[in-house]
Amino acid sequence: MLSWVSRRALTQNARHTSSRVCARVLSSRASAVLSALDLPTTGASGAELPGVYDGRWAGSGDLLESVCPATGEVLARVRSASQKETQDAVARAREAYLHFRQVPAPRRGDILRQIREALAAQRDALGALVSLEMGKIRTEGEGEVQEFVDICDYAVGLSRMMNGNVVSSERPGHTILEVPNPLGVVAVLSAFNFPVAVYGWNLTLSLAAGNATLWKPAPSTPLCAIAITQIVSRVLERNSIPGAVAGLVTGAQVPGAELAASPGVDMVSFTGSENTGRKVAGTVQARFGKVLLELGGNNASIVMPDADLALAVPAVFFGAVGTAGQRCTSTRRLYLHRSIAPLFLERLTALYQRAARPGDPLAHGTLLGPLHSLQGRAGFENALAGLRGSGAEVLAGDGDAAAELEGALKHGHFVHPVLAQPASPDPTAETAAGRLWRAEVFAPVLQVGVFDDLEEAIAWNNAVPQGLSSSLWTRDVRAVGRWLGPAGSDAGIVNVNVGTSGAEIGAAFGGNKSTGWGRESGGDAWRQYVRWSACTVNFSDAAPLAQGVRFEA
Repeated sequence: MLSWVSRRALTQNARHTSSRVCARVLSSRASAVLSALDLPTTGASGAELPGVYDGRWAGSGDLLESVCPATGEVLARVRSASQKETQDAVARAREAYLHFRQVPAPRRGDILRQIREALAAQRDALGALVSLEMGKIRTEGEGEVQEFVDICDYAVGLSRMMNGNVVSSERPGHTILEVPNPLGVVAVLSAFNFPVAVYGWNLTLSLAAGNATLWKPAPSTPLCAIAITQIVSRVLERNSIPGAVAGLVTGAQVPGAELAASPGVDMVSFTGSENTGRKVAGTVQARFGKVLLELGGNNASIVMPDADLALAVPAVFFGAVGTAGQRCTSTRRLYLHRSIAPLFLERLTALYQRAARPGDPLAHGTLLGPLHSLQGRAGFENALAGLRGSGAEVLAGDGDAAAELEGALKHGHFVHPVLAQPASPDPTAETAAGRLWRAEVFAPVLQVGVFDDLEEAIAWNNAVPQGLSSSLWTRDVRAVGRWLGPAGSDAGIVNVNVGTSGAEIGAAFGGNKSTGWGRESGGDAWRQYVRWSACTVNFSDAAPLAQGVRFEA
């Protein structure tokens, strides 16, 4: 495999880029992170990085810029995949699949173990890269890489337990088997907010199942994808496995549209907005491909009068402010019982004022990093203006975040998290306030409503189009039973005395309704990455028909 230095030289010669003398070196802050992963540190004026990997590195499509959301600094330029390169990557993935499907599942598990060890060895460096390129704080960046490590552990064990079923037959001397086999090529279209972990959820299960996987990351986080692909490809190479088993095509609409439409892709796993997910699903299903969707989340926490506020207040704060409100599971709605609403809001507002201060996400101790992009900041500002225009009371979130920062951080996408109480708590109302309750705002905006009984709060929880995560804070077992039962939350994640955000890998992750109904990570999610066959085996000397049918000529 070519080193980054030699690839850089080849790219420079091919594209006639500037000489080393003219190259602008990145800030020491960014350089330290990139150099730890053997990534170039010449920024916008340096060589273009290849953004396609299918066993070899290439790229001739549109030029992407990786921009640090905390400073506005251009970290690198990446040459994305053209339509032809995406088509070629699919073809090479299919070739690789034909080889990899014959590798015994426990052997595939051992390869995953090696990937796990390689990722764990670089956990802190990769976590810093996530913070640098995506913008989440250091501990969350490292935690995201740990999530990839953890799902590798899970998939290693899973590789020996991807079992089928034996079904009793009504016919003598017959048995029925339900057999899982590798599916083919799985395309993973991931979002910017989890530039590492979501790919990990999909790659590990896909590899354990015997598939080839082709990753199209968000166009704004190509460096995370390149760094991960480097690590994975080295493990595959050491094991004489074709690199296209875990391929990469960076870019925006061109490779994404090609993967969704390609008959060579058996399944598309898409994480992103509801609007884009609807288009992806339509394209994939039109050719009868499989699709896994993880889309919007408009998640609510409900706090009952008997809740332990010492637990609930900081959990709601993390759910709303963590990752600057850019998790799919971020807490966006808070319903408080009338009897405890004043005390809860007093404590929560004080926490916002004391701890929700923006800072460098790479600095240990920072709790609030920037929004990822100008588009995200515009969405935040539009939501704040909409709340004010609809008569909401803004309890926290006024002031210019940039005024609190120094140096290059003044150019970042920092905002003050908003805590607001709309004029009406009813999300079903056909008013400006009602529409704001029903819309997902991918930013740190938390709306608060006051309820009088649990049935009212559950109805409000369920009244939005999305159905990803939900949380009930109570010590009443009767309330817990109602919340978890058929008349309770209709979300895919239904927590008790745990916030909406911060799922573990052991259970299947995903949501219902317009969130997409997909399931990733643990539980039975692996069953989506295989094709199932019902196999009736006759080991008798007769061939009777089922249901007693007689057909004798």
